[in-house]
Amino acid sequence: MNHLDNLVKIYWEAVHAVDPKKLIAARVKKKGGTLVIDYPEGAIFEDLSRYREIIILGIGKASARMAAAMELVLDDEITRGFVITKYGHAVPTQKIKVLEAGHPIPDENSLRGAETLAQIAREADDKTLIINLISGGGSALFCLPAGDVTLADKIQTTRLLLACGADIDEMNCIRKHLSRVKGGGLAKIAYPARLVNLIVSDVIGDRIDSIASGITAPDPTTFSNALAIVRKYSLEDKFPPAVTEHLMRGERGIIPETPKQGEPAFKNTINAILGNNTLACQAALKQAQALGYNAHILTTTLTGEASEAGIMLAQMAGGLITGKNNSTSKSMLISGGETTVTIQGEGKGGRNQEMALAFACELHRLQPGAQNVYFLSAGTDGSDGPTDAAGALVNPELMEEIKNIAGTAKAHLAQNDSYNFFAKTGCLFQTGPTYTNVCDIQILTVV
Repeated sequence: MNHLDNLVKIYWEAVHAVDPKKLIAARVKKKGGTLVIDYPEGAIFEDLSRYREIIILGIGKASARMAAAMELVLDDEITRGFVITKYGHAVPTQKIKVLEAGHPIPDENSLRGAETLAQIAREADDKTLIINLISGGGSALFCLPAGDVTLADKIQTTRLLLACGADIDEMNCIRKHLSRVKGGGLAKIAYPARLVNLIVSDVIGDRIDSIASGITAPDPTTFSNALAIVRKYSLEDKFPPAVTEHLMRGERGIIPETPKQGEPAFKNTINAILGNNTLACQAALKQAQALGYNAHILTTTLTGEASEAGIMLAQMAGGLITGKNNSTSKSMLISGGETTVTIQGEGKGGRNQEMALAFACELHRLQPGAQNVYFLSAGTDGSDGPTDAAGALVNPELMEEIKNIAGTAKAHLAQNDSYNFFAKTGCLFQTGPTYTNVCDIQILTVV
């Protein structure tokens, strides 16, 4: 049995389970003149004859593939459409225009696309049905700064937030309060149109107010919350002056807060989650069991520092090795979630590669040259940080090699340089775009 190939097979089964085209084909159907959307929390029925225009909008890494799937469902019913996705994630569409933009750092296309999409939404009236396709990556791809904040300010702010170790909720809180479209802003712009949002969630707990910075949901956070996060990470003197000033003006009440619960626009808005990390992990579990592994889902809410998560998982692997018996033969643990990296060095990598390197270093400390452990950590979107890898693999060959280069491995970890370590050892996991995004997945087996 080739355990490394099996880990890769299990990963792809998880990704295919949250393929946006597959999700929409299964849950969104046109029955006569009615659009029926069946999702875990209920069903949506839209009488298409009520609308003069049906518009498809979207933002996120999965939005283009979702748009192509919606064209198969609605065909000639679609009046027009526009979606923004990450570079390299566009797919052919007929009526719906696709713009590629920057991620994880916004760029000029993020701004231009946001202006175009917001204008289309602004022109909609009460005879318009907007089907909005939301997926992970939307926060960077959909960038329309508020007040005197510029695109350059947003770029610098995003880089600082990515480097300081802030989690996704903290990042989104600040993003919402620097934007005209985040934190419920798009729902307010689109009102009084009917706004139906189909979502592939990349947020732990599937909080609508956090996915893509909650563009269609009431925002429970405040300017004061945003400033508290700035102070927590000592960013007051690092943020662009216009950003800090905007947040302070908001805290003083000079700038209106983001839309809250009770805003009329939200009465005409519905949010439906079609796919998430839990669905992906369940598919991985089913495939693992079919391959003969004694598999279990450890968690779908893995958070915290990526390196600390890697150490924890290595310690669990060490425990399985130490207590190995017939009941632990071919044991497998599957986890999902989204960790963070506090950047201390000047290397290249992503949270999954960092986790895998920390895992390998800790496993070497516990079980030098371990020959029965396989580990994969990868993003379901096929990209890990600002790299061309989805993540990284740890196998017996690498563990044997680390016996001679343990110091080098630790040095790469200290410099947040996991990409170059795994590139040299041949253990990068590269998939290319998967056209979906439901956080990360880890697969660990002791055989």
